[in-house]
Parts: sequence; C-alpha cells; structure tokens
Amino acid sequence: MIEKNNQKNINSSEILGRILFPGAEIQKKVIELGNRITLDYKGKELLIVCILRGAVIFLTDLIKHIDLPLSIDFMSISSYGFNMHGSGLVKITKDLDENIEGRHVLIVEDIIDTGLTLSYMIRNLKAREPASIEICTLIDRAVRRITDLKIKYYAFKLEEKYVVGYGLDYKQKYRNLESIYELRTDTIKKDIETLKSTLNK
Repeated sequence: MIEKNNQKNINSSEILGRILFPGAEIQKKVIELGNRITLDYKGKELLIVCILRGAVIFLTDLIKHIDLPLSIDFMSISSYGFNMHGSGLVKITKDLDENIEGRHVLIVEDIIDTGLTLSYMIRNLKAREPASIEICTLIDRAVRRITDLKIKYYAFKLEEKYVVGYGLDYKQKYRNLESIYELRTDTIKKDIETLKSTLNK
C-alpha cells in the first residue's frame, strides 16, 4: 500500500497527523474479530452486509479470518438534516440483492457515530424478518452516540477525533492507507462544520 512505497509523500502531507492505529495493530484486531465471529456463527447461515464505501477494506480483511461459509451483500445509505433530536431524512441509494428472511445478518461498518442512520437501516432490515441482526464496526465513536444502539463487535473505541485511512476518507482520499491517521484539524478547519453535519451513522 501507499505507506510502504510513498512514506515521504505521506509525512509531508498537511492533512495527516499522527498515526492512531498502526496497520499491524489493525490486522491483529481484525483477526480477533474474525475468530470471534467464526465461533459465534458456527452452524448458522451468515450473511454479511457491508455498508459502502468506507467498510469495504475492513470487510475484505475480516472475511479472510471467518472460517465459515458465508454470503456478502452491500448497502449504501445517504442521510442529511439530522439533529440532536433525531429528525432527518435517510435514503437507501443501494439496496440489498439478497433475501435476508430467516438468515443471520452481520452489518459491517467502518465507523459509527450518532447511530441515527444505522438505527434507521436496522429497522428497515428487521422488517424483512431475518433470524438475527448484529453489528461489527472498525471504529466505535460512542462519544457521539444519541441512539440506543447495541454494537456486538468493534475493533477500536475513539473519542472526538477525525480520522482517515484503512477505508476512512477525507474528501474521498486516503482510504488506501494501511494505518489510521488523525486528521490535522488546524489545516482542515474550514471543513470541520461540514464533517460534523455528515457524521450521522
């Protein structure tokens, strides 16, 4: 990945700050999650639902360590207008291709903040009568949570920081970094309010 071949370019970036979660630590956590999921879903029909786009890299590594027959599907959701009281509009821009009735669904996310968008999605999926629904996220930013959302699997907890790398982006860039970096908020100050308004997962 970029970190090995272009480390000089990364270090000179005005956007990237310190590494919060090194690539090796991420991979260790991914293996641990894969082993847990393997044990928990043994003998069950597992369908993993990946939320586009940020969770794709996490998903790709995670399924390598789930020693079960499984299926994969994708959803994409846009949301806007949410406030602290939970009002807003959610739109499914890419729905599932698979029928989830009677199946065990594991939602894979990159980062979960307020939980509003994900709560909407879970209500939508429950109406399709799956056997169960659980959540697996790379990063749980519970400090922003304003919904009662149960997250069974997570790799890392994070406080009030903006991050990129390993699927997480800044203006659709930096997803391909092996590690997760803190964004230098002093250089992206003009975008902070925009970021806050879009962190509605």
